[in-house]
Amino acid sequence: MSAPRLRRVRSQMEMENLIDDYVTQGYEVIQQGNTTTLVRKKTWGSVAGHVFCALITVWFLFGLGNVGYALVAHYTAEQVMIKIETAPPQ
Repeated sequence: MSAPRLRRVRSQMEMENLIDDYVTQGYEVIQQGNTTTLVRKKTWGSVAGHVFCALITVWFLFGLGNVGYALVAHYTAEQVMIKIETAPPQ
């Protein structure tokens, strides 16, 4: 799994608005703290991917290939870390 993308915001209100935008776009909140939130795209794979996987593996894996494809698609989905940017001390 790759490192999550990082989105920086300036305030708590901006972070809440961005979280709402991501949830509307089909993301789910994985972790939420005071200054950071991690969201992940909700996916279990595409229909075309499942059909292709089924055509190749159904004869000898009896559908377990599709289960594996769904798990890999879900756990390697895009992740975004939203972080409140603090002003550097002067």
